[in-house]
Formats: sequence, structure tokens, C-alpha cells
Amino acid sequence: MKTAVIVFPGSNCDRDLAVALEQVTGRAPAMVWHKESELPDGTDFVGLPGGFSYGDYLRSGAMAARSPIIRAVIDAANRGVPVIGVCNGFQVLTETGLLPGALMRNGRLNFVSRPVPLIVENSQTLFTSGYSKGETIHIPVAHHDGNYQADAETLDRLEGQGRVAFRYAADVNGSARNIAGILNNSGNVLGMMPHPERAIEPAHGSTDGRRLFEGLLETVA
Repeated sequence: MKTAVIVFPGSNCDRDLAVALEQVTGRAPAMVWHKESELPDGTDFVGLPGGFSYGDYLRSGAMAARSPIIRAVIDAANRGVPVIGVCNGFQVLTETGLLPGALMRNGRLNFVSRPVPLIVENSQTLFTSGYSKGETIHIPVAHHDGNYQADAETLDRLEGQGRVAFRYAADVNGSARNIAGILNNSGNVLGMMPHPERAIEPAHGSTDGRRLFEGLLETVA
């Protein structure tokens, strides 16, 4: 699988995501600078990493969503290429319109950084085939603006269409319905605030994140 990680000014989890992808696929991803206008030929998967793109000015992810490379990411997503946005990457995906809703300041206005239990809500997706529905996994979070919100109609639609991929087992940041990760209508774009790339090997304290990438590899390859 040929993968690419988008790098913005202020990205600080791009290397983590790259290491995770290389460990699982056996091939280092292309690191694509935000000022590029095209993805490498044959890209099978795109990752938007966590961090603080552009210093989180205006709104988290708002400026990154207008980088030159984003047009190519949107085009790839519309062609069915799997795209994941982790933490700041999730914020970018909502700012581009690839995913609905918005990520707001955490409910208690604090930065949350710790492993949290997540419930797998849908195991029949490109990204979650390595899990069982209803399974509880443990993935770290590290964010200040991870409070997912959308209007009631959108939330009902996400629930009804099976587009809630992960849910916090308990309140972490005030997110509506404890939503931690959602999919687009086609199921090939996932945004999630927790960091699966930080739960890849035993030294991390959990390997639950590895199964996301392994399941994707098996599904896409």
C-alpha cells in the first residue's frame, strides 16, 4: 500500500503517523508538504496528522484546510481513496467539509492528555475491520479542541447511517453523544480525536491502535 502523510506548519504528530504506517505496511509513507499541489502517483491512503497546524489561529484546522494540497486530498477522497484525520487532522476534515460538524473547545476548557477507553460502534468499515462491534479499546487523546458538535439532525443521521465509528466510554471533552470518531457518507474518510498511531507497540501501553492500520491494510491491499 502506497501511503502519504500531509505535513503542515505546526504538525507535531506527522512522524508518529509515519512510523506507525511504516511498521504496519513495511513501507515508509511519502511526507507531503502542505504547499504541494499533488499527491504522489498511486497513493492508496492519505493521513492528516495531529498537531497545531498554523498555531491553531482563527480556528483549529481552518488555515490548513485552505492549503494547496487540500484540493488533491479532497479529490482523492471523492475517488474513494481512504483518508484519516487524527486530532488536528479531524479538525481539518471538518473545515474542508469532508466531514460534518465542528470540533470546539473542550467542555471544561482544559487540555486533555491521557489514554481513554473507546467503544467501537461500527466494525464494518475500512478502518475498523480489525475490531469487534461493541469492543472497548484504549487509545490516547491529547487535545484542547476535541469537543465534537453538530446539530441534532446531523447527529441522528450519523447514528442512523452507522457513521459513528468510535465513542468515548465516558465523557472526555463534552462531545455530543460522546462521539470520538465519524465517517463520511461513503465510508472512506475517518476523522477521530484519539491517536491510534500512539498505540502501536507494547511500549506505548496499548497496541489497540495498530489494529486500525492492520485492518485497513488487509481491506485496501
